[in-house]
Amino acid sequence: MTEPTFDSSRRDFLKTTGVTAGVSALAGVAIPSVHAAEDNTIRVALIGCGGRGTGAAANALSTKQGPIKLHAMADVFKDRLDSSLKQLKDEFGNQVEATLDRQFIGFDAYKKAMDTLRPGDVVILTTPPAFRWVHFTYAIQKGLHTFMEKPVAVDGPTARRMIALADEAKKKNLKVGVGLMCRHCDAREELLARIHDGEIGDILALRAYRQTGPVGSAFVKPKPDGITELLYQIRNFHGFLWASGGCFSDFLIHNIDECCWMKGSWPVTAQGAGARCYRDDYIDQNFDTYSVEYTFDDGTKLFLEGRNIEGCHQEFASYAHGTKGIAVISSNSHSPARSRIYKGQKMTRANLAWAFPQPEPNPYQTEWDLLIHAIKKDKLHNEVKRGAEASLVTAMGRMSAHTGQLITFENAMNGKYEFAPDVDKLTMTSAAPLQVDKVTKHYPIPQPGMIRDREYLA
Repeated sequence: MTEPTFDSSRRDFLKTTGVTAGVSALAGVAIPSVHAAEDNTIRVALIGCGGRGTGAAANALSTKQGPIKLHAMADVFKDRLDSSLKQLKDEFGNQVEATLDRQFIGFDAYKKAMDTLRPGDVVILTTPPAFRWVHFTYAIQKGLHTFMEKPVAVDGPTARRMIALADEAKKKNLKVGVGLMCRHCDAREELLARIHDGEIGDILALRAYRQTGPVGSAFVKPKPDGITELLYQIRNFHGFLWASGGCFSDFLIHNIDECCWMKGSWPVTAQGAGARCYRDDYIDQNFDTYSVEYTFDDGTKLFLEGRNIEGCHQEFASYAHGTKGIAVISSNSHSPARSRIYKGQKMTRANLAWAFPQPEPNPYQTEWDLLIHAIKKDKLHNEVKRGAEASLVTAMGRMSAHTGQLITFENAMNGKYEFAPDVDKLTMTSAAPLQVDKVTKHYPIPQPGMIRDREYLA
């Protein structure tokens, strides 16, 4: 099983900042380098102008390794582009140069925005995950460095496609960051080193929780008039498996990924369960509760609990239990992690053995600092394969809960079912990949044990 490693780290960044890069290891390959001295500005195009895209653009513009400017923007919704543009312009002023002629709306807007860039510039891909492979393919063709949000795939075929594209990007010496920012957290990095040094002993089990109220756009009501079915589903993409892998893939991936990072491997099987509980008039495809037991090759377990129900106990954290003690990987959201180690299995003040000092650097910013540093210094930086594997491991748990079957890593990776194989052909007038059942007036939902070879019947 491939270990969940990454190509560059904050420690590497700190060691090499300010040092002139050596000769590229990719001899003979055309390298999109920083632009000539008379125009060394890195231009950025934002594809997908929702909250996460706006946040990623803000991180890009905040890096101190500039000059960096937001050059173009693209979305299928004009109101989201306008809102993002205003927010970024209010904060960053003249760094935002996405003039009216470089603001694009529609399913082909990503091409138009990337066409305004030069080889060696950067594109941000923060649309729903279904479109990731489509947009990344074009970014590679244009010779653009890329930052993409997680998950990068939602099923086996798209995961395999992204891994193949990762190799193509490496051949062109393109730098690619993936938004699993927990991997670039100082606190977690030190905790990882301490775990590897044996401070909690051998890992016996891991636990992860994301138990909150309704999250994102995961709870979807019947479509109102005035918007097409396709655009309604994209606007509420957390509610639809084809668009995002649902709330499971989009929100539980961080906890799963950080636990696998601490363990140093990906799990080989997933056995899950879930249910829809208090749905009112919500008709999306999500379950309200998920419980998954992941098993690693050595038999170690990762127990994952997800819940999106108001009025219940809430917990948002990950833990690693060892023969000597317990490690808190993260607590109370993703950042700050507040990583710490306790002697024994009781998390009491008396048993506290180590805690990362506060405040912590923001990992959302660090991942951008690393990416731009890699571009400026021509360092290897390609997180796509690891991001695709993390996305697939997450999908394993979702598939198991939705089908009621034991899912292996190999089953998931080699799976043939693809939610939306023609997503690259969508236009503003296309039919949606998913349709409301004419009888029930609901979207198709998973039926564990009844539908076992896929997650729902369209």
